Amino acid sequence: MKNTLRNVFHSPRFLVGFIIFMLMLIIVLVYPYIVVRDPLLSLGKGFLAPGTYVSVYDTNNTGTYKLDLPEAAENRLATSFPVSDRETMVAYLTAMGLDTSDLDSSNEKLNDLIEAWKTNYDEKDARKNKYTGFSTQAKRNELKRIDRSISGAANNAKMSVTVGEGDAAVTTDVADTAYVKVNEVANAITLPLGTDNFGRDTMSELVKATGISLIIGLIAGTIATLIGLLVGLLSGYVGGIVDDILMFIANIFTVIPGFVLLILIYYSLGPEARGTLTCAIVIGVTSWVWTARSVRSQVISLRNRDHVNLSKLSGHSLFRIITTDILPYILSYVVMAFILQVSSGILAEAQLSLLGLGPKTTEVPTLGLMMNWAKLFGAYTSSNAWWAYFPVVLVITLISFSLNLMNTGLDQVFNPTLRD
Repeated sequence: MKNTLRNVFHSPRFLVGFIIFMLMLIIVLVYPYIVVRDPLLSLGKGFLAPGTYVSVYDTNNTGTYKLDLPEAAENRLATSFPVSDRETMVAYLTAMGLDTSDLDSSNEKLNDLIEAWKTNYDEKDARKNKYTGFSTQAKRNELKRIDRSISGAANNAKMSVTVGEGDAAVTTDVADTAYVKVNEVANAITLPLGTDNFGRDTMSELVKATGISLIIGLIAGTIATLIGLLVGLLSGYVGGIVDDILMFIANIFTVIPGFVLLILIYYSLGPEARGTLTCAIVIGVTSWVWTARSVRSQVISLRNRDHVNLSKLSGHSLFRIITTDILPYILSYVVMAFILQVSSGILAEAQLSLLGLGPKTTEVPTLGLMMNWAKLFGAYTSSNAWWAYFPVVLVITLISFSLNLMNTGLDQVFNPTLRD
């Protein structure tokens, strides 16, 4: 046993897959103790990009520090004017017939662009001349909005904050060199992967969903492997009418595509019965066929070997012959089949949930449910919220990749034809 384990962990492929899988498992187990938050708790509304969010209200009661950052003014100005507005400004100045060869929408040219705008834009002129591309009222309103933004940026250089009410109110000026430390603000939150459409912390949700999907995969893989192992052992060793009956049942499952059968069974249960355990059981019950056929072929090649015949002549029971003389010889193959069944179970749940047939959404998140939510609320298209779906795809890929690497590594160790 010790020598077998040594050979297994000497396989580079198995080792890489094992490390990736264990790192993901450690994150799933440890992260909830670091961030103690309900993964389905709504923190806001809509997709929020990854970053640190600080309470504006609480920054007023936080100690300030003076910092003179040379690029601070430029950064404030750059964030006040999106690229689309800058492009509109350049297009309007060009339509006026001005030379805009030295102007563009970059941060480096923003000050020059604003100065050119202040010098040349006039609301009455825009309304009177109706320059090409800016003849509609909607376009002229857009120009007015941009002009107000530029005027506001100049007028709002100074800020004041009032704390308290009535006679107790105290107003203080806020200098543009005043800064606060994020960890001193009473309410600040870091969202490494932002939020989904429901305003839920995507990172916490992803970690929880990964754990639930792994549990579904493990349960489904265990059920499928046990059923396939039992059917394959009995069919391959006993043969005869038992083999015919068991293979007839397996052929029924084979004729109907496994995923279609999975959808039909799971859909017929109804929304209220679709829990994670139910999902895992249904996936396991519908995905045992290829394991059974593979085990059967292995058993058929073993049942007439000398040590098996010797056990038969010794009067050993069927159970003992199978468990002591056949099963140990195919145990490595069963382990590899189990790994593949776990991977298939996770992917099957993701496919089901993506079709809207996953576990109940009010209980726990799964990787498939997160993909479904991203699809339903336009994370792929209108919102362009990559953080709501790309990390999920990456996790599913890493799980499948690691499990398949482990399976390939085991195959190299136990398959004589593949050994170096």
